[in-house]
Amino acid sequence: MRDPMKSPDSLTRRRFLRSAGVLTAATAFTAKSYGQVAGANDRVRVGMIGFGLIGRIHTRSFHGLPGSKVVAVSDCYRPRMDACVELVGADCAKVPDFRRMLERKDVDAVVVSTGDHWHGLLTMMACDAGKDVYVEKPLHLFVREGEWMRKVAARTGRVVQVGTQQRSATHYHAAKALLRGGAIGEVVSVNCSFFRNVMPGIGNPPDGEAPADLDWEMLLGPAPKRPYNPNRALYHFRWFWDYSGGQMTNLGHHSLDIVHWIFDLGAPKAVSSSGGRYFLKDNGEVPDTQDAIIEFPKFNVTVQFRECAAGSGSTSMGALTFLGTKGTMTLGRDGYEIVPDKKVNPVNAFAKIIGGHPIGGPQAVPEAENEFWSEKASDKSGDWKQQYVDHARNFLECIRSRKVPNSDIASSHWVSTTCHLANISARTGRKIVWDPEANTIRGDREAGEMLVRPYRSPWDAQLKAVLG
Repeated sequence: MRDPMKSPDSLTRRRFLRSAGVLTAATAFTAKSYGQVAGANDRVRVGMIGFGLIGRIHTRSFHGLPGSKVVAVSDCYRPRMDACVELVGADCAKVPDFRRMLERKDVDAVVVSTGDHWHGLLTMMACDAGKDVYVEKPLHLFVREGEWMRKVAARTGRVVQVGTQQRSATHYHAAKALLRGGAIGEVVSVNCSFFRNVMPGIGNPPDGEAPADLDWEMLLGPAPKRPYNPNRALYHFRWFWDYSGGQMTNLGHHSLDIVHWIFDLGAPKAVSSSGGRYFLKDNGEVPDTQDAIIEFPKFNVTVQFRECAAGSGSTSMGALTFLGTKGTMTLGRDGYEIVPDKKVNPVNAFAKIIGGHPIGGPQAVPEAENEFWSEKASDKSGDWKQQYVDHARNFLECIRSRKVPNSDIASSHWVSTTCHLANISARTGRKIVWDPEANTIRGDREAGEMLVRPYRSPWDAQLKAVLG
């Protein structure tokens, strides 16, 4: 598959940007220049690109913070722009084409809450137009896209915050300090599981004409040309490979982000994953059942998804279990808890099996009672609503200070990459081994070709333009 970075460019960067109406501002944006742009009230003027489920939450967060003002909204579905204006006020401009928003001098930053297939290009275009960016996870749709995003963000000097809001929650920082400080000993493995039952699925509606108030061509954007189908539009895009990576890049990204963040991880050594859409009877494509084993240098992470079985105790969103040599920590958006391991004489661990061994086998020895390897700990202070607000506040602070935000583009790139490698393993049926020196998948040409996808015209030219 051809790499768009190496494709011949028939348009100069400046000519294309002029024809598309997108202005550039690639110079570094210092704290001093921010003050000149933002005005006397020192408010960051925010444009919302996408007003869906998460976009509305972000709009509420930025609208409610004293340091920001939502001044514009762009969405390919017109009723959602109306809903945003109703939420924040009539002085919020409705801008159907996001490129016109990027031209506006009264927009300092944008929030990208679109389908996953738009995250990469929108972020690059916004950075190139001089806007700081808050972009929803996953950071990108395929691995090479993340590399392009990092280059554009570095070249333009923009602040990019990724929407993994747990990194801004106080109890996650406390949990990080405990885990890194050895509160449960050495971490042996990490597990995250998400079980629910949505049988029989989202249905099989026929293709047809898009609603008059939906810009289907804009919704597809750089993704392949497809006839309109209601399940490919708005919320349900997540269940199609053209636009998303399913639950692995959705909920899996949230949990893996915390693991990467706590232990400063990059790419995994290898990933083995299997799964498929086995039970849901609809036109969705991504797995309804998936298991992944992700190998890092010191421990493995297992990820499990079930869309067709809730289990006896379905887990909460973002829940993680860290197993250590001294105890176990469960960590989620509501808080964390450490359950210490009891100290047991290894001889007794063997000697007391099924009532004990006969002569010649291990025999029980006296040992102290109720001694544990670590201390109990619990924090139930988590507030998932407040985490969105705190993450937005961190973004605003970094716009002013030009510091690296809590969910930075560099670390988030490796989180998204890990998710994509798991999906590549599931789709090829093979273990994926990462070569850090060559920055590619080792010894598997077919899998390596899945690290990049082509953009559809005219967005392929826009990609070449922002890459320079």
